[in-house]
Amino acid sequence: MDVNGCQRDTLAARIISLLLAIAATSVAASASAGVFNPKTFTLSNGLQVVVVENRRAPIVIQMVWYRVGAADEPAGKSGIAHFLEHLMFKGTPSVPPGQFSKIIARNGGVDNAFTAHDYTAYFQRVTSDKLDLIMGLEADRMANLRLSNAEVLPEREVILEERRSRTGNNPGAQLYERRRAATYLRHPYRIPVIGWKREIEELTTADALGFYRVHYVPNIAILIIAGDVRVDQVRALAEKHYGPIAAREVPARVRPIEPQPLTSKRVTMKSSRVHLPRLSITYRAPSFNQGAVKHAYPLLVLAEALGGGSTSRLYRSLVVEKAIASSVNSWYGAVQVDGGEFSISIMPKVGGAVGPLEDALRAEIKRFLEHGITAAELTRVKRSMLAGAIYARDGIHAAPNIIGRALVTGRSLADIEAWPDRIGEITAEQVLAAARAVLVETGSVTSILLPDSTS
Repeated sequence: MDVNGCQRDTLAARIISLLLAIAATSVAASASAGVFNPKTFTLSNGLQVVVVENRRAPIVIQMVWYRVGAADEPAGKSGIAHFLEHLMFKGTPSVPPGQFSKIIARNGGVDNAFTAHDYTAYFQRVTSDKLDLIMGLEADRMANLRLSNAEVLPEREVILEERRSRTGNNPGAQLYERRRAATYLRHPYRIPVIGWKREIEELTTADALGFYRVHYVPNIAILIIAGDVRVDQVRALAEKHYGPIAAREVPARVRPIEPQPLTSKRVTMKSSRVHLPRLSITYRAPSFNQGAVKHAYPLLVLAEALGGGSTSRLYRSLVVEKAIASSVNSWYGAVQVDGGEFSISIMPKVGGAVGPLEDALRAEIKRFLEHGITAAELTRVKRSMLAGAIYARDGIHAAPNIIGRALVTGRSLADIEAWPDRIGEITAEQVLAAARAVLVETGSVTSILLPDSTS
């Protein structure tokens, strides 16, 4: 988290993906109950507004999501989406630089923002009587951001320091960047959200304002209000604050088509800062929007079954029974505009070597591909996910995060509300078919981080 409450793409995406996987699997809920039961309307300028009423506490959350992220940046301008996220706190004619977060704090609230490859999002949480205030503030900077070198150039140094501290001094983050670059040949998902150092150094005030003027428009934004509110109240305030902002034509998203992989790859890195080795295998996978989308829901179940906790297949085998691993987990990223990824990560016990651990992991994957998921495992996974979904609906934070990320990446409210039924219908045969389609060597990237005692 930086001075503006910014969260890195990887952390935000993983947290929200986990919430999505949880909320998507309320298998015992009735179809009529839905997941969050949101209500929606659209302003004349194209801004979609989603309201999730939750009166458990007198609190309200506002999130504004823009359908633009790091994968939409001009060539040679990597990091501009994330840079602009920082600069959105630098002021308007009515809110002086640096005052946005201070105003919210003085009113007992908190705010945050994060950038990912496919979107940028802004967040505030306040008591419900302050909704008018935060909607006015957010709408103001959607339309009236003012920037000069006096604000932009020092903030560029903040971004460079953020990159040094979070990537330059972190071997795991460095390996993650190399792994993504190996996973994608052409697609901009291969470029780090924060940007490459050399390109960040050359970003200018004109670059930031140009990106802002093109993409920060109501017709590609989604406003989500969750908490102690009423739909008619939100509609009136949205019309008041966001309604006057004019829509503008935005260029269509045109991204390179990723070629089909022909080989597997290995990326190995050594560092004296590493004390315990770690290994991950990443597979190209379909998302909800692209590729063999029929496998998306089964892959959510597969991720939970393989490495979703202490009762998962890999944990029981490699951590408990064979006692050669200290941790193992699997993760599936389906909620992206373009293709997704399926990843399995593992660490050996202290003193353990990576080689035998990798052999054991691959043997477990092979065994799963031969025999599939058992009926008992499938039942356990669905019950576990159902429990998580119940907790996700209890608070007000999950709904705007889950709904926002789904909508900005091409899903609909109907998709969100239908997740329980769709997961509930998944069969063992579908999980096995998805595993056999995705967990293949061709296109996979094995990344290994090792201690280096010589440096």
